[in-house]
Amino acid sequence: MTTTDQTSSAAPESRVQLALNVSDLDAAIGFYSELFRTEPHKVRPGYANFEVADPPLKLVLIEQPGGQSLNHIGVEVFSTERVIAETRRLGAAGLETRVEDGVVCCHAEQDKVWVSDPDGLAWEVYTVTDDEPAMIEIVTASGVPGDCDDPACCE
Repeated sequence: MTTTDQTSSAAPESRVQLALNVSDLDAAIGFYSELFRTEPHKVRPGYANFEVADPPLKLVLIEQPGGQSLNHIGVEVFSTERVIAETRRLGAAGLETRVEDGVVCCHAEQDKVWVSDPDGLAWEVYTVTDDEPAMIEIVTASGVPGDCDDPACCE
């Protein structure tokens, strides 16, 4: 086996996350289930996410009628250590970072760092530390208490 073959058969260390606002969650779930040939990983009122193997993608759907399609973009990594490393790397590159550790967002507890592109598009590098947190009340990114039905939790 060549080095290239070993690399391609290894589990990915990260995947892109795309969070979309959708006007009809059920219709969107049906569409993306067909498009990516997979069922949702998690469905909650006003929310669903897919863990797509091919291409490696975390697709998040947030029901928000009348909103713009794109909510935010992220890169899911699979350890807190990787989030810390990315925070250091981005900060050393001169990018303004905003760290959130142990936050409940998108119906999961996460450690993350946020950066914005030159046009203000929010990107997060995050890891899920608990996929089914017992917490009901969360604090949104703006610091306002809310619940997981609150689409602002991921903004």
